[in-house]
Amino acid sequence: MSDTSNRGFASMDEEKQREIASQGGKAAHEKGTAHEFTSEEAREAGRKGGKAAHEKGTAHEFTSEEAREAGRKGGKTVSEDREHMAEIGRKGGKKSNSDG
Repeated sequence: MSDTSNRGFASMDEEKQREIASQGGKAAHEKGTAHEFTSEEAREAGRKGGKAAHEKGTAHEFTSEEAREAGRKGGKTVSEDREHMAEIGRKGGKKSNSDG
């Protein structure tokens, strides 16, 4: 039997795998065949990735400052989405009118 343990994508170091995967992703986007995730698909992927990382013990534990910075960036990004902010305002307006 031949030794194949040093052959193939899975045997490459993680950095080399990421580099190749990145090139594939870029090519798919240029070609128009890349999958565009919906918000729900992205959330689910994030949940699965976070769960797997915690189970492996490789999840990053955020400091308070890192968590605050992530929140600031997320808030800034969301607030730049005018349609999203308008929807939040409409929902808030409906809620305040029904409280009266």
